[in-house]
Amino acid sequence: MLGRLNHVALAVPDLAAAMAAYRDTLGALSRAPQALPEHGVTVVFVDVGNTKIELLEPLGENSPITAFLEKNPSGGMHHVCYEVDDIVAARDRLKASGARVLGDGSPKIGAHGKPVLFLHPKDFFGTLVELEQS
Repeated sequence: MLGRLNHVALAVPDLAAAMAAYRDTLGALSRAPQALPEHGVTVVFVDVGNTKIELLEPLGENSPITAFLEKNPSGGMHHVCYEVDDIVAARDRLKASGARVLGDGSPKIGAHGKPVLFLHPKDFFGTLVELEQS
């Protein structure tokens, strides 16, 4: 069911500082920041060759990563994203096996313009999992 690792997402308190660290310290190139109001975040993707690092900063008062940053003020790993061929079939298979899909279970359009779903971290060893249709 799972395809390749699409990205690892890091919640950061200061997107500009995180971009500078990846650029100046690690020599990585990033894309321009992209506001995603429907997800409550501003994102930047850093290309690391075989995958991407997604830097997430809260956008608005109701950002889903605000609570994460309150618990982890300097930031940290927020989720991993895997590609799937058919997100609806993957969702149905996961739900049938007892996995919890967050939200109403309907895919939403993610930062890459493709359908995404999130799976409850308690079902995957404390890791929030995002699925993105490839």
